[in-house]
Amino acid sequence: MNQDLHGALREGPLPAADALLGAVLSRTSPEGTVSIRLTEVEAYAGSDDPGSHGFRGRTARNSTMFGPAGHLYAYRIYGIHTCLNVVAGEAGISSAVLLRAGEVVDGVELARARRSEGRRSAAPLRDHELARGPGNLVTALGAMIGDDGARFDADPFALEPPAPNARRAVVRGLRVGVGAPGGAHPFDWRLWLDGEASVSRYIAHRSLRAGRH
Repeated sequence: MNQDLHGALREGPLPAADALLGAVLSRTSPEGTVSIRLTEVEAYAGSDDPGSHGFRGRTARNSTMFGPAGHLYAYRIYGIHTCLNVVAGEAGISSAVLLRAGEVVDGVELARARRSEGRRSAAPLRDHELARGPGNLVTALGAMIGDDGARFDADPFALEPPAPNARRAVVRGLRVGVGAPGGAHPFDWRLWLDGEASVSRYIAHRSLRAGRH
């Protein structure tokens, strides 16, 4: 792993989130390799963050969050989609960075085939939609719940740090679909690269839309 990125992961979720933007995460399987340049992430802390899975302590589901930085925390949402996070900060703190969206830069057709499987819509997916949203990113990458606990820079994964001076401006905003108070200020902990088509649309949690915060 790049030493600058390694250091940022140890500093905590916000520095790690910023450092991961523009990095290229790859996963190799018997089908081939898909590489995704990360364009959108969300930072989550531990017991001080009501939006975090680690807010109420360690469970069988979130135990990877409490481990050392650089491992993947995988979980299912709605019992269907798998989401990937990179653990950050000190062991025992339960902080991580959710990988929300990215641009597929290698293995585009494999990613398209994975994303097209089981889709109800016949409309073809555009390139910027292939890894737009955390569940779609995982599907395109070919990752799975069994990747929980794996290093995100060791086989079958690989990581290339952001190319020097290649990143666009970083923007911050509220986290997507997280209820109050974790989805309201001061938790503007979603970070993305300005102007990237792959960045997902902001959708407020229903408690925020109703003004109950």
